[in-house]
Amino acid sequence: MKYYLVAGEASGDMHGANLMKALKALDPAAEFRFFGGDLMLAEGGNQVKHYREMAYMGLVEVIVNLPAILKNIKQCKQDIHDWQPDVLILIDIPGFNLKIAAYAQTIGLKVNYYISPKVWAWNQKRVLKIKKIVNHLFCILPFEVDFYKSWGMEVDYVGNPLLDAIAAFKPDPDFLQQHQLTGKKIIALLPGSRKQEISNLLPEMLDIVERFPNHQLVIAGAPSFSIDYYKQFLGDKNIPVLFDATYNLLSHAEAAVVASGTATLETALFHVPQVVVYKGNALTIAVARMLVKLEFISLVNLIMNKGVVKELIQENCTVSKISDEVYLLVNNKDHRQKVLSDYDELDKRMGQPGASEKTAALIIRYAQNK
Repeated sequence: MKYYLVAGEASGDMHGANLMKALKALDPAAEFRFFGGDLMLAEGGNQVKHYREMAYMGLVEVIVNLPAILKNIKQCKQDIHDWQPDVLILIDIPGFNLKIAAYAQTIGLKVNYYISPKVWAWNQKRVLKIKKIVNHLFCILPFEVDFYKSWGMEVDYVGNPLLDAIAAFKPDPDFLQQHQLTGKKIIALLPGSRKQEISNLLPEMLDIVERFPNHQLVIAGAPSFSIDYYKQFLGDKNIPVLFDATYNLLSHAEAAVVASGTATLETALFHVPQVVVYKGNALTIAVARMLVKLEFISLVNLIMNKGVVKELIQENCTVSKISDEVYLLVNNKDHRQKVLSDYDELDKRMGQPGASEKTAALIIRYAQNK
């Protein structure tokens, strides 16, 4: 069958790549065409557009880049029409993908939505729209099933694909030696995968270096950027930037400073104590605070429904507050152990690997039964 996938950021690229791998295992004749990134490209098929050309986050940023976004949507619709896939798979990015879903219904194409839109965070009535334009919704967070059921929508809970990625990961035994990281314990810095995240958060992260002379800070570089982009923030600081090595980095980190997003859950699943940070456009944050009715923003705390990891948002995202929390994570045994104990409970709630295989099997079954 012909599969068309739409992913618009780094995490979607990873989930999309794992799903493509699972689909190929069940359907050796699978053909792929997609909006996505390097990981999806490595699985084969034809890439229409890289996600680096699509990743706009925040109200103000979306407004400023609206012409480019509308152009991308138009291109995606036309490409789907021209290629005539058997299966459409939309991955997260609801602002973009729900428009593609609505279009797909007009041409009789069934919509498979993987990684549920986070409508539980704000404007929950959007579920009514989703019910009309999405045929099969695959959820990866345990609490989402009950949420959608409360709106009269049946969904498939498939587990979390991060468990698949982590289960497939094989640590590099030469990682520390290869990157000359054998002398000190490591504090990992994960500033995100979008330009605006990195520019807002990395300077604050880097400035904690003075507080931790006995640690080596290491940046997890986003695959869509080069080392030259990071150099503008580094100045004369001796802080390595490592690309395509995040899981190896987390395997050796004593603590981490992590931009809010999928990486917070990855870090927790590697049992690395962390502080979660986020800083954005002031207007975007102000609007979000009025609309979003959640106590937490990190996936770790949302899944556990309590404050497992410290969240430092906007005006609280300062060098001093980040430093204070990291200091506790590496020096206060009781504080550190409490986080690690909560991570053990998180493991139980997350379940076992297999989300990609489960989703692939359901997608094929639904397609064959149409």
